Amino acid sequence: MEALIPVPVVLPLLAVGLKLAIGQRLRRLQALISVGTLTVVLLVSLVLLFAADQQGPLVARAGGWGAQIGIALVADRLSTLMLAVSSAVTLCVMIYSLSQSWADQEYKASLSIFHPAYLIMVAGVSDAFLSGDLFNLFVGFEMLLGGSYVLLTFGGTESRIRAGATYTVIGLASSLLFLVAIAVAYGATGTVSMAQLAERFSVLPQHVRLLVELTLLLVFVVKAAIFPMSAWLPDSYPTAPAPATALFAGLLTKVGVYSIIRLEALLFPGGPVGGVLMWAALLTMLVGVLGAVAQTDIKRMLSFTLVSHIGYMVFGVALFSVQGMAGAIFYVAHHITVQTSLFLVTGMIERRTGTTSLDGLGGLAKLTPVIAVLFFVPAMNLAGIPPMSGFLGKLGLIQAGVADGGPMALTLVAGGLVTSLLTLYAVATTWNKAFWRVPPEGMVTEGGTVLETQEDGDGDGADPRPAAGPAGETIVTSVTMPKLMFASTAALVALALSFTVLAGPLSALSERAAAELLAREPYISAVLGGER
Repeated sequence: MEALIPVPVVLPLLAVGLKLAIGQRLRRLQALISVGTLTVVLLVSLVLLFAADQQGPLVARAGGWGAQIGIALVADRLSTLMLAVSSAVTLCVMIYSLSQSWADQEYKASLSIFHPAYLIMVAGVSDAFLSGDLFNLFVGFEMLLGGSYVLLTFGGTESRIRAGATYTVIGLASSLLFLVAIAVAYGATGTVSMAQLAERFSVLPQHVRLLVELTLLLVFVVKAAIFPMSAWLPDSYPTAPAPATALFAGLLTKVGVYSIIRLEALLFPGGPVGGVLMWAALLTMLVGVLGAVAQTDIKRMLSFTLVSHIGYMVFGVALFSVQGMAGAIFYVAHHITVQTSLFLVTGMIERRTGTTSLDGLGGLAKLTPVIAVLFFVPAMNLAGIPPMSGFLGKLGLIQAGVADGGPMALTLVAGGLVTSLLTLYAVATTWNKAFWRVPPEGMVTEGGTVLETQEDGDGDGADPRPAAGPAGETIVTSVTMPKLMFASTAALVALALSFTVLAGPLSALSERAAAELLAREPYISAVLGGER
């Protein structure tokens, strides 16, 4: 079973090499390679999730080297759950992007640039989840960031280059700080293995331990877009192509949250930063949702809700209890699927109308009822309407806060309730303006054809045509929508809904993962074995 652990990291990289060797030829084979690779990664992730839940943490050691000098990949309940959910999401987004590029006849550029970068990012995400040492975690982050730089600036428009420059500077600065933290940790302990660090940090002087903890925490706070290090996200994500934006929103910040969970549970249990994390969680929730309420563009509104709901996850981590940590794990899995599906639907709205500005939208419930349903369901899930998984995740976190009983925990409970209500207000306002109200003048012709859409010879308005976006980017619009775009988005919406149906088993798995994390010994023993 341990032999399967490197597959989610190695297989996408092998696929990248094969796709680069093929070049722009054999586009159907290229598509098959991409989809086949991500399908195998998903199946392997599910097998590893089942095995880790039944047997405990599994370890693969590169080259057979020991933990002191070797690279260990560790598959425990937390990492395999994140890996399984992210694999399902990346597969659906890949199918969506392939369908979109074929429909727009952009498959050459897409296959030669977009998809290799996409697979490198997938490999980086998998490596970050499975990494058993700090330096390999850094490598995973650099892989996913390298791929994301390409995806964010894909197309080379002014707005994307500007956003990409900001994103790159933030990414490089946090990576440099990450290296500094790794150097300090290695200098103080002589290792970068997380299992060994967990043992050696406990005997370090308090000030050295606190320095490493705060430095690493700052790195992951930036990468997870936690307030006050979140201002870069709403200006960066909305400019990317729809599939890239969806993947960024669903996964990249969650890798930062995952790292915080691993950091606080394994390396610094019961550290003095719990109060700081509680304040960060509260401010992230409130500042993010207030920003969402003020937006008049769907992409920016969703970007601010993304920031806001990171606060819920940090809330669970800050409580540092099995119940709180389990709530955070459940909410991460839920939010990956919901946020990704909402951005994919927004991409379809933009393709249908040429805009995501609420001032230019209206009447979509009648014009595109399927898109309306696909937006409404995850929007209500995000807002936490019972009995959806968003409600169940928030309920678990609120119960954990009440069980804690501390003044700050109860303040976070109140903040979480306010944030949930304001999220409902934000998505309801978006729904009302984009889907219910009368379309603004000039949006739709009498025949039902959206402006900027070129009719073909038989007059059915099916041919795509490029239109200019507000920042000069090219937006391809079309009355018809590729079926695979609908299918992949619907699959993600259904996956999020399945978390409601399977809430009992998923909650139980989250609790087992949280208990294993806080116990620490299963992880340390699995990695170190006889080296202790």
